[in-house]
Order: sequence, then C-alpha cells, then structure tokens
Amino acid sequence: MTRDAPAFRQMTDASLLEAAAAGSQAAFAEIVSRYFQPVYRLVWRLTGGAADAEDIAQDAFVKLWKNPSQIREGAALKGWLMRVASNAVIDGSRKPRAAALADAPEPQDPQARPDAPLDRAQAARLVDAMIAALPERQRLALSLVYFEGLSNIEAAAVMEVSIEAVESLLARARRSLKEILSAEWRDLIGGLAETGH
Repeated sequence: MTRDAPAFRQMTDASLLEAAAAGSQAAFAEIVSRYFQPVYRLVWRLTGGAADAEDIAQDAFVKLWKNPSQIREGAALKGWLMRVASNAVIDGSRKPRAAALADAPEPQDPQARPDAPLDRAQAARLVDAMIAALPERQRLALSLVYFEGLSNIEAAAVMEVSIEAVESLLARARRSLKEILSAEWRDLIGGLAETGH
C-alpha cells in the first residue's frame, strides 16, 4: 500500500476516475477496494454462486481500467460497474456451456430424514436456489434492490429501464418467490425455530 492510500480513501468517485484516467494505479486500487465486493455479490447472486463469479466481477474492473474516462459522471461509477457485470452474466447465460462440477447436485446424506426441518444454512441455500430459478431480469432487480440496497431509481439506472419496470420486476419476483416458498415455508420456519434463530 502506498503512503497516498489514505488520501485516495477521502476522494470522491469523480476524483478517483479522473486520477485513474491519468494513470494512477492507487486511485484505481481505491475504486476496486470500494466496489469489488458489491459487484462480486451481485454476480454471485445472478449466477447462483457459479465458480467463475469472481472472474466476471474482475472483468468489469478490467474494462474500467482500460478506459476510465468512459464514465462521464463520478456518481455513475457503481451503477456502471454493476451494469457491466450484470450484462456479462446475462450474455454468458445465453452461451451454451459445458456442465461444471460445481453444477452437479450434492449427494444426499443417507442419515437425513426427508421430514426433518431445515437448518439455517439449508434454508439459506434453498432461498438462494429459488432466487436463482427466477428469470434473469427479476433476479437482477431483486439482487440490486434487496441485497445491494440500491433504490428503485438506482436499480432502474443500472438496468437501463424505467422505475415502473423495476417495480414490476420486483412485484413479479416477490409473487414468484411467494408461490415457490409457500410449499416450503413450514420446513424453513421449523428449521430456523429449532436452531434458535
């Protein structure tokens, strides 16, 4: 870490972009430090935890490194990174790919009872799987608003759609999840109650 690193932490996104465009690696490192985790989480959710989620997130930053001046407004930096990463996921989902070992189903535990309540980790995996089963635009809207804390306005900018379209996608996602979860809710609640959470 350079001795200028604390100074870069105080800079606005616009100033960091300007410094990165001038070739400052420290400014670019600060951008990565600020936004890699949210971009990675978004990609991870959109891909259902795919092994290449980190690579996809990194590619968004590589595109930024190659041309930081393509972002005209500093306030648009986070949204731009999320848009580039989510577009990469969507583009990648349209390409046929070989089955990966990570996509193989987990072997069933012979000791597990089918009527046993789920523990917290199992419940989280089940909810993640249900979210992953949503159509990609609904999954993206849900991830941006509920998991990354963006407002509907910010999510609309990332997705390049109207605010009404985001609200519609969210409503459909919630409705779909409610329908899917209605069959599973007793197991989810029972598992959480038994673990004391």
